[in-house]
Amino acid sequence: MERAAAVGLNLVEVAPNSDPPVCKFLDVGKFRYEAQKKANAARKTQKTQDIKEVKMRPNIDTHDYDVKMKNVTKFIEQGDKVKITLRFRGREMAHQQLGMDLLRRVQEDVAEIAKVEAYPRLEGRQMLMVLAPK
Repeated sequence: MERAAAVGLNLVEVAPNSDPPVCKFLDVGKFRYEAQKKANAARKTQKTQDIKEVKMRPNIDTHDYDVKMKNVTKFIEQGDKVKITLRFRGREMAHQQLGMDLLRRVQEDVAEIAKVEAYPRLEGRQMLMVLAPK
């Protein structure tokens, strides 16, 4: 400890369970700073998972459906969750089965790359379903 103090560093025990215990001269402030820099770099590289929304109508045309599904697969492959919103207008509320059929079709089309996180449910005039990457 006297030699560490003479050099202006701290004596830090690295491996206390070994025989004999291993110690090292360290500048504790510098060590903490480098550990904090490593943690910040790790935080920068991690990917956050966003929720992307795709809106549809119950009587959607086939080409429009294909374009929406292309977007859904792109979002899922990027690692994002996808919220599919099916909006009913006017008398379409009487034909909710069409909406369920459409969401079931979406579920089957993305079955190999995504799993259903929140099954279809009705909230007011909208039917919602959430897909997450496998």
